[in-house]
Amino acid sequence: MLSNFLVKKFIKNSEDVSNIKVRESYANLAGIIGILTNTLLFVIKLSVGLLSGSVAIMADAFNNLSDAASSIITIVGFKMANKPADAEHPFGHGRIEYITAMIVSFMVMLVGLQFVKTSFERIINPSPVAFEIIPFILLLVSIFFKVWLSKFNKTIGFKINSSALKATATDAMGDVFTSTTVVISFLLSKFTSLPLDGYIGIIVALAIVYSGYSLIKETLSPLLGEPPDPALVNSITEMVMSYDNITGFHDLIIHNYGPGRIMASIHAEIPSTIDIMEIHHIIDTAEREISKQLNIYLVIHMDPICVDTPEIIEARKLLESVIKKYPEIKSFHDFRVVGNDDNKNLIFDLVVDPESLKDTSYSEIISNNIEKDIKSKLPNCNCVITLDLALDHNH
Repeated sequence: MLSNFLVKKFIKNSEDVSNIKVRESYANLAGIIGILTNTLLFVIKLSVGLLSGSVAIMADAFNNLSDAASSIITIVGFKMANKPADAEHPFGHGRIEYITAMIVSFMVMLVGLQFVKTSFERIINPSPVAFEIIPFILLLVSIFFKVWLSKFNKTIGFKINSSALKATATDAMGDVFTSTTVVISFLLSKFTSLPLDGYIGIIVALAIVYSGYSLIKETLSPLLGEPPDPALVNSITEMVMSYDNITGFHDLIIHNYGPGRIMASIHAEIPSTIDIMEIHHIIDTAEREISKQLNIYLVIHMDPICVDTPEIIEARKLLESVIKKYPEIKSFHDFRVVGNDDNKNLIFDLVVDPESLKDTSYSEIISNNIEKDIKSKLPNCNCVITLDLALDHNH
């Protein structure tokens, strides 16, 4: 297979995709192949468009030219994304890769909008399209080039987890549709004198615009913050729980600073009776080993939990029974009792369904109701309640 041959030929240590230099080599290879292929297709289609007088073919040609420019931007973007961290950007420049994908998306849209205008003018002022068999065959061949280019970028995009290359692959597959439509239009010009070229040109241009819009939505998501990869969440939590004396966890937050640049923090619950030096050593070991294995930067916060006094056990059981009345409450954590005699505080976090918080008054209502239920059984206790969303966070 050509893709595998190119990878083996030009990518050193191709399986080490967690290595920033290897990722950059993949991006450079995809970019150079994209520039060469799209420039060739631009020359072919522009020549056919000029010879035949077809605005639809010329629109498709300039779409390929924008794809070549996008490949250049991708190469430059990866180069900038791999710059080391500095004082202004302590977590590196990895998000430039997402910005690169955004620029590519806007370029796709601009090309489409320009040819909506050009095609509309062709409808108003139609001109004949001259069909020739050789140009027709060249257009067919160009479709196969785009199918291969899409698969090539998709394979690499998933291999190195690159949103920019995934966007390029999606754009290339969209080009397959538009080019197919153009070829059909060109073939029909042989059998009819109807001014189909302008209408087909608008269809092609609108498809290009929609492709750009879809890519913008897809690339904007990681910049704004999106839910973390469930597989990564499971790996972190399972590995944290595998260490001795860690009895639970909560508040996992994952910060995405670009592919291969992920920072995570998690609260690990530990028995309050354990020796502080012993558990500190366990936590340090867990941070170091998990960070290395998952290629992330993990920070673990220790939450001492007191679970063995009669008072704590009674209060915990009471809270467990109270929250059963509220299906939107998924669980609780950080439960502790502070103070003594008639001035005690029950402090805990409630994990609730995010939909519940759409009602701005919900937090106050649910907190008041739960405190009322608890004080009916433990009148000397006040509640200090914090509401958490029932999801893991990503920034």
